[in-house]
Amino acid sequence: MNSYIIIVAGGKGLRMGGDIPKQFLPISGKPILMHTIEAFRRAMEVIEIVLVLPAAQHDYWQKLCKEYNFRSPERIANGGETRFHSVRNGLNLLPDDAEAVVGIHDGVRPFVSAETIRRCYATASEGKAVVPVVPVVETVRQILPDGSSVTRPRDEYRLVQTPQTFPLALLKEAYRQPYSEAFTDDASVVEAMGREITMVEGNRENIKITTPSDLTFKL
Repeated sequence: MNSYIIIVAGGKGLRMGGDIPKQFLPISGKPILMHTIEAFRRAMEVIEIVLVLPAAQHDYWQKLCKEYNFRSPERIANGGETRFHSVRNGLNLLPDDAEAVVGIHDGVRPFVSAETIRRCYATASEGKAVVPVVPVVETVRQILPDGSSVTRPRDEYRLVQTPQTFPLALLKEAYRQPYSEAFTDDASVVEAMGREITMVEGNRENIKITTPSDLTFKL
């Protein structure tokens, strides 16, 4: 069974307060995106990687690869208007393989564990649509329409991570749907076809680097 991963790196660095897109910022001696790619190369014996980058960033990425002597994925797709369109561009570079499994991962989640990756792919190989999750550990309050709020039981909720992993044929079918603002992640695209989502255990360290303070985490 063939395994693929589409790593989506479309950040423009705005919330990081700088001009360099956050996926290229250094952490533990090299750009975040390189750590993310290496996590999948370590976890899976054989996996084909598709990298999705805004077209304007391709040359800069190749420059970084030379600087760090890093092997870039051979398949690079252009980022789209939204994450949905970026993922679809990545899927278009993959063959129609009814037996394959594909994951979608955020380029700025370099702390994903090998165990989380393997768990996602093993479960998706059973024909399931898979998301890794972790429990909510803080109290959750819902803001009501009148501006008041109410506590909700946190054990009824989970925080969703990536890689979200699917049979390739299923995800390709899902991404043939018209775009909707309700598509917040890949699982929501698959759910729109009426498919059930299976949750597996993620790892707490698998954060999405978003703010400057996140750069203090070490690999």
